[in-house]
Amino acid sequence: MAMVFRARLRRSVAVIALLAGFTGCADASVAPLALGVGNPPQADPATPALVGARVYAASYVTAPPGSDPLALSPALVQQNADLIRAAMAAEVPHALAPSPARQATLIALAKTMADSGHFFVRRPQLVLIVDRALTGQTLSITLAQPDGDWAILGSRSVSTGKPGRKEHFKTPVGVLLNDGSEIGYRAQGTYNENHIRGLGVKGMRVWDFGWQTSDDWRTPGATMQVRVEMHATDPAVLAQRLGRADSEGCIRLPEAVNRFLDRHGIIDADIEKLGETDAGYHALLSPYLTPTPLAGVAVIVIDTSEPWAKPYPPATTLSLSG
Repeated sequence: MAMVFRARLRRSVAVIALLAGFTGCADASVAPLALGVGNPPQADPATPALVGARVYAASYVTAPPGSDPLALSPALVQQNADLIRAAMAAEVPHALAPSPARQATLIALAKTMADSGHFFVRRPQLVLIVDRALTGQTLSITLAQPDGDWAILGSRSVSTGKPGRKEHFKTPVGVLLNDGSEIGYRAQGTYNENHIRGLGVKGMRVWDFGWQTSDDWRTPGATMQVRVEMHATDPAVLAQRLGRADSEGCIRLPEAVNRFLDRHGIIDADIEKLGETDAGYHALLSPYLTPTPLAGVAVIVIDTSEPWAKPYPPATTLSLSG
């Protein structure tokens, strides 16, 4: 086990070091601590909102002892969804409440994209719907159900890729899976040559979705392989630009959203399972983890300004665990 973990650690550090030079969104330096190995972040911010939100997290309701932990009754699904909605309102400043019409549009496009990507919702779970529209870019935490309506529990402004500049490409639409095929890492909080912390402050989570296919704006009709990650951004310089296309292709999050997704394990269902037997995945998870039983695995990227946009193979991957 130790040998396997060390090999994975070396591969991951090598990949991260490559990304630091290729994408420019990574920290200026990379160390094993970025993978969660070693000491955890010094402290989870003890704000009044967080103290209240921990009450919600401690109140998650799981299945009865001895039963399938994923076999939640409709009543328990709704109760846990309500707890996530309340926790997000408490922990994430400036959370958005999309109009019913916008919610319907986001959900309809996300369902279509999930079908296109062969992502089948086999149990009630949380998914992240990211709208890469030119303006009003958002991430919506959404309850997806196999035989029921989907419901948006909370939204917040984010930024995706802005083509037209060197090494800047559109974030591809499609289904991005946090299934453990890429281990992810944590930010070092270091500055790049422009005095910008590309991944946010130290300890911020980086979800790595590997290489995806997107349009290459430099040549009409051409495509480009881009590394897609989801991470925080510099709170002093770039956070105020969230809500519009601005990144090199990654999904940029507000710091509060990064902490919220990390702390509640919103899309970490597979990582939590892997962490039960693998030290590398366990080390990646937040030391303050209070996981929801509705945790899922997917980010669904759509475009309300280009509702016809389709994913490129292999931009999506068949999911049998969803």
